[in-house]
Amino acid sequence: MKANKRILVTSMLSVALLIPAIPGADTLAKDKGEKEKVPVFENASVHDPSFIEVDDQYYVFGSHLAAAKTNDLMKWKMVDLGVRDGNKLIPNVTEELKETLEWAQTDTLWAADVIQLADGKFYMYYNACKGDSPRSAMGVAVADNIEGPYEDTGIILKSGMWDEPSEDGTIYDATKHPNVVDPDVFYDEDGKLWMVYGSYSGGIFIMEMDEETGKPLPGQGYGKKLMGGNHSRIEGPAMMYSPETDYYYMFLSFGGLDAVGGYNIRVARSKSPDGPFYDAEGNDMIDVKADPNLPLFDDKSIEPYGVKLLGNNLFEKKVGDPGQDPGIGYVSPGHNTAFYDEDTKNHYLIFHSRFPERGEEHEVRVHQMHMNDKGWPVVAPSRNTNEKEAKIKRKDMAGDYQYVNHGKDISADVKTSEQITLKENGKVEGAVKGKWKYGKENEITLTIDGEKYNGFFLKQWDEAAEEYDTTFTALSDKGVAVWGNRMEDMKDKEVVSEVKKDLSISNSDNLFQNVELPTEGTHESAIKWTSSNPKVIEADGTIHRPAAGSGDGKATLTASIQAGKKKDTKTFQVTVKQQASEPEIAQYNFSDPGSKEAADSSGSNLPAQLNGNAVQTEDGKLALDGKDAYVELAPLVADAEDFTFSARVNWQGGVAWQRIFDIGESNGKNMFFTPSDGSGKLRFTIHNGVDQNITTDEALATGEWVHLAVTLEGDTGKLYVNGELAGTNENITTNPSDILGNTNYLGRSRYAADAFFGGQMDDVAVYRKALSETEITELAN
Repeated sequence: MKANKRILVTSMLSVALLIPAIPGADTLAKDKGEKEKVPVFENASVHDPSFIEVDDQYYVFGSHLAAAKTNDLMKWKMVDLGVRDGNKLIPNVTEELKETLEWAQTDTLWAADVIQLADGKFYMYYNACKGDSPRSAMGVAVADNIEGPYEDTGIILKSGMWDEPSEDGTIYDATKHPNVVDPDVFYDEDGKLWMVYGSYSGGIFIMEMDEETGKPLPGQGYGKKLMGGNHSRIEGPAMMYSPETDYYYMFLSFGGLDAVGGYNIRVARSKSPDGPFYDAEGNDMIDVKADPNLPLFDDKSIEPYGVKLLGNNLFEKKVGDPGQDPGIGYVSPGHNTAFYDEDTKNHYLIFHSRFPERGEEHEVRVHQMHMNDKGWPVVAPSRNTNEKEAKIKRKDMAGDYQYVNHGKDISADVKTSEQITLKENGKVEGAVKGKWKYGKENEITLTIDGEKYNGFFLKQWDEAAEEYDTTFTALSDKGVAVWGNRMEDMKDKEVVSEVKKDLSISNSDNLFQNVELPTEGTHESAIKWTSSNPKVIEADGTIHRPAAGSGDGKATLTASIQAGKKKDTKTFQVTVKQQASEPEIAQYNFSDPGSKEAADSSGSNLPAQLNGNAVQTEDGKLALDGKDAYVELAPLVADAEDFTFSARVNWQGGVAWQRIFDIGESNGKNMFFTPSDGSGKLRFTIHNGVDQNITTDEALATGEWVHLAVTLEGDTGKLYVNGELAGTNENITTNPSDILGNTNYLGRSRYAADAFFGGQMDDVAVYRKALSETEITELAN
């Protein structure tokens, strides 16, 4: 590959010819007798990734002084992470960038960008922002090696200087002037150096840069405005020139970056790097901004504009489909970078994303893009696997598809797939209706509800099915993207068989909360339920726990499965646990040295299991080594609406996101307690679709015993440190009983990327009531 960010000028021969290639790295070519190779992915977590290629190695740099690298755009390895002294990128960062951090009144850095200039050195454009205001600073650090160490050359821009002259000499106005973050520095096709930047506030700006110094040419102020303003939620600009079309494409993220922010990737294009930029409907993006007469962060004013390439989406797994629940998809994908590869003639999109039912966990993803016949990029639905080019046969185009329409809205809603069928006769049936046709170079033209979409059929790796199959991606003249993922061809008898085989009820012998019983299987098959004992569990999965002391409830659930005229049934014996009565759920004192079981002294009989190198010490403590040691707790350890967790903790320190506890059903339903989050604060979070947090002003102290307690009562959560109230949140609407599950740990996170807890614990107790402040103080003393 040839994609070094230092040289964006490519052969103009392909521009002159303007011949679109068959989508290059999107389809799989196989020699006769050769087996399909199974792609191997290794994921990395770099928020706001910015791309650069150096000596056949590909790097992304992002926020929080994070970087990762790969040699194949599939298997990533972290370079370093965290704004801390010792980070190899800037080893003395707190001193080196002291002026920037102090100006921005923060201890972290935002989205960095790195480029190699003509002198062969690497220039890192770092930036820091206060967060709740556009008080930011941007500067340049330089290194001889891509992985550092980088040395600061000084701040180049500042913003957020209320009531003071700004970079252009006028008094700073956050509705008109930019927030100086999110830089992307690039060469245009003529070898001229530019920087595009901005987030929210006054919009997106571009500046001419001095190649000798890596800094802006003098006399520009903040540069030229390209779009945005009035605090519109537009940020993370990234520029890509395509020799296929002779356009500059400016990619942007609209919306908010968190899991409920509706982040999505959009694009506009221009014949010049400094605009004007237009969307697919011909709108000049300079006019796109929030309405100042509406509440702050008015998304409705901006969501009609720009070509929306992708947003929240889910190719949903239904019963009988391959893969794992809930399926394959993205939540708040954004802050991307994009590049054109000279060797393969492919376009690539690199971005971070969160995921359905995984909260705020995020990873880097790479997808290929292809220029449709209107000169707009369409994004491949599945992640890049470096497949080779191949022609797709018509019979592999027709069939049933999971279909996603990304729309134009900015919303936390996830666009869940619906089933459509591309019929052999050219008709589209199912959730939407219309017609389709294909071209010689795998092109697809869809006409749906009178709207025409242009794009490509692709042959891609289906992560769920673990095989290569057909997908399609297309874009309308209004800038709306649609995706399709072809499903396996199945007869009705096969459908019923697959649904029956896949249908299950988790922990059916130990139910303590309502069960979501599926009513639809793969290929639009139907599932209907009946219960032998509705007083214990109803046909819709609603349970009724017997009163304490009356014994567990028993019932038989029967599922009737039908596809076409084919039918079958499957039965499940279920046990619904009786209600608990005692206020103390569990108490662990770790007083059995050498044993791998920690006794529950509360009387509830909920023993805990020690794993890895976890040990109960001679003096009655739980010792966790920070490597593989953790304790597994019983499923009913959080069986409560009001709740208290109490423990003595001695933390040995280390990286963020270790867990004191992590309790719940899944990545989408859980609660956890961490000694230090990404902002260096002691934090409790309960998550049921959205994070609800209680935080303190600083991380948990290290090397000393500290009593910690969390209480939940009604909508109020409180966090205590050594008996003193240290944090409160009066808007916690999720109860522990809402997130009950079987993955409950002391010392371990449910996310594999998080480190194990290192230190000791003692007197761990859990209650189904909120202890009073007096009671907490007594425990602390």
